[in-house]
Amino acid sequence: MNTQGSPMEAGTQSIDGIDDIEAIERVVATVERTQRDKDAEGFLTLFRPDALWTTGHGKVLLGLDAIAEFTRAVLPQAVWDGDVTYEVIHTQFLRPDVAAVKVRQVYHSAEGETEGAPLYVMTKQEDGRWLLHACQNTEVRSG
Repeated sequence: MNTQGSPMEAGTQSIDGIDDIEAIERVVATVERTQRDKDAEGFLTLFRPDALWTTGHGKVLLGLDAIAEFTRAVLPQAVWDGDVTYEVIHTQFLRPDVAAVKVRQVYHSAEGETEGAPLYVMTKQEDGRWLLHACQNTEVRSG
């Protein structure tokens, strides 16, 4: 993982005494787990009510209600033969309470791997939790 930001920002404390980098990585790990488990409700707990989500195919979802409607319809029926992993590859603090998080998303299957390159803008809440605020999931095409 490559982390950029001032030392004061990168070492700030978050909820339960963990630092912000670890808290952000935990959110991404929960995205991975909920995608693997096709757990729409668990996935939806990661978003602010006013979140913006753009899917890997360009569908723009404004607000948690729209994200929830889409996720509940699509995620439980998603079909893939294999596994998915999410790796935080870069975190840049735009402010102490706002982070741009670049993720490498890989679907592993018998036919090979496909990759996504999500960008999550996350914001730290008053209670110390980090939530997804504005997200763009982009499919990586070879060639």
